[in-house]
Amino acid sequence: MKRVISIISSLVLSCAIPVAFGAVEILDKVIAVVDDDVIMDSELQERLTAVKNNIALRNVEAPPEDVLIRQTLDRLILESIQLQMGARYGIRIEEQQMATAVARLAGQNGLTPEQFISQLEASGGSYADLRDNIGREMIIQRVQSGNVNQRIEINAAEIDAFLQTSDGEELVQPVYRLLHARLDVPETLDFEAARTHVEVLGERIKQGEEFNQVIASSEEPYLFTGGDLGLRPESDIPSLFAELVPTMQEGEGQGPIINGRSVHFIYLAEKRGGTQIIPQTSVRHILIQPSEIMTSQQAQELAATLKKRALAGEDFAELAREYSKDIGSAQEGGDLGWASPGQMVPAFETVMAATAKGDISEPFESPFGWHILQVLDRRDQDVTELVNRNRAEDFLHNRKFQEELEAWLQQIRDEAFVDIK
Repeated sequence: MKRVISIISSLVLSCAIPVAFGAVEILDKVIAVVDDDVIMDSELQERLTAVKNNIALRNVEAPPEDVLIRQTLDRLILESIQLQMGARYGIRIEEQQMATAVARLAGQNGLTPEQFISQLEASGGSYADLRDNIGREMIIQRVQSGNVNQRIEINAAEIDAFLQTSDGEELVQPVYRLLHARLDVPETLDFEAARTHVEVLGERIKQGEEFNQVIASSEEPYLFTGGDLGLRPESDIPSLFAELVPTMQEGEGQGPIINGRSVHFIYLAEKRGGTQIIPQTSVRHILIQPSEIMTSQQAQELAATLKKRALAGEDFAELAREYSKDIGSAQEGGDLGWASPGQMVPAFETVMAATAKGDISEPFESPFGWHILQVLDRRDQDVTELVNRNRAEDFLHNRKFQEELEAWLQQIRDEAFVDIK
């Protein structure tokens, strides 16, 4: 949270220092009061510079200066309102969540987190400022998601009607999003050594490391080309992988694939449509979240204690109802139903896959806090119809979300106290 009004009034950044000829230099000033927060002119100028730089990079015509200032200030006001809401809700960004967000951003640029941070600082950027901006965005996203999603309702009739449209039919056709890495091995290099190198990278990806980060970590003389091939129907998949890709599961990697002196690795990032038979796990869990009154270590210790109590004979479901902070599952005894691949966060999926049927896991940490889970059953399930309906619902939800978001933002703007200086 930035400075509250009571602090600002004591600091009065309009306090000045004398300069030549008795003039006064204004260091900063408040340009807007937003409920219990303020927006400083320096913040507006900093954001305006960023906006103008972005406009220049996109090579589009900028709006008139007064319009740009008004739009930027309006955005800062809305951000302030939402960040204050996040503070009232007690939303916190844990270090693991921040590290995951930075790693994802680095991966999108084909870099490891270390490489990304090094390049950022070499170009004059600040990693601390980046973390602060990411944290603010994550808090705002959570606030928006929690408030806007509850305004959206999609019924079965809407889904049925959508699936009969051309958009609906296209949505359920089999399409695949492939990530592709290609290593061309020159005659001067040992081919088997290159192949072994790709196998090692492939194992790291199969163990759950992010594809782009693993590929970016490969150094001379093993530099890859390739990238995200985007969503493609079967007819547009490169012939080298055409027969393999339809047999792959979402989140699966395959390689090395040899073609002459080229070594390939592919990763199925997304699969839509077509017949889908997937492994499912019936699982329940207890979530213990760190808070202002409970450290992460205390949360871990409580999770461990709850496991011991469950193993000693206490009912897991009753423990979940009493202790779990997962609002969606606590009253169901922690039951998450049948979990499909990719449905849970990676940390949860890794532990779930390693836990035998009937066993209770050791405490483990995810971006949401500390968990223990119990695997109740496993099965292979034809989920084609369910997946198609879920995709249709997601499509309709996303289409409505933006509409509802605009309405909600206007509502909170109208309800807030805003005094523009």
